[in-house]
Amino acid sequence: MSSLAKSKYFTHVEPKLTLVEGWARDGLTDEQIAKNLGISTKTFYEYKKNYLQFLQALKKGKEVVDYEVENALLKRALGYEYDEITYENGKEVKRVTKQVAPDTTAQIFWLKNRRPDKWRDKQVIESNNTVEVKNPLEGLSTEELKKLIRDG
Repeated sequence: MSSLAKSKYFTHVEPKLTLVEGWARDGLTDEQIAKNLGISTKTFYEYKKNYLQFLQALKKGKEVVDYEVENALLKRALGYEYDEITYENGKEVKRVTKQVAPDTTAQIFWLKNRRPDKWRDKQVIESNNTVEVKNPLEGLSTEELKKLIRDG
């Protein structure tokens, strides 16, 4: 790795590790983060490979948003309640508890991914059974076969 690449890490990336984590949490792609840092995508991947702190900041940011999405999907799959509050002049005047029904699509998605052994579309069934096929013409000579065809 050239000294220029090393110095660019320490000037363009290391001081921005908190930003990198935030960008990853916000769902930016690697290419977008590289652009924000002013480095090429190739350099970005070199830094991921060579600088543990950089890799950890990216993983930590992505992990947080992955958990948030996972929790939201589970909440949607199971259904939930929330309070709808109406305010007038800054004061609460009405509170209504509403229910969001469980979402079948979210349930299917969750089960197919978390329990593929039971819920995937294509089931694999193993069998130790064997099938024997007995050929009734086995052992007949060519002449005998021709005679059967003629007389058939």
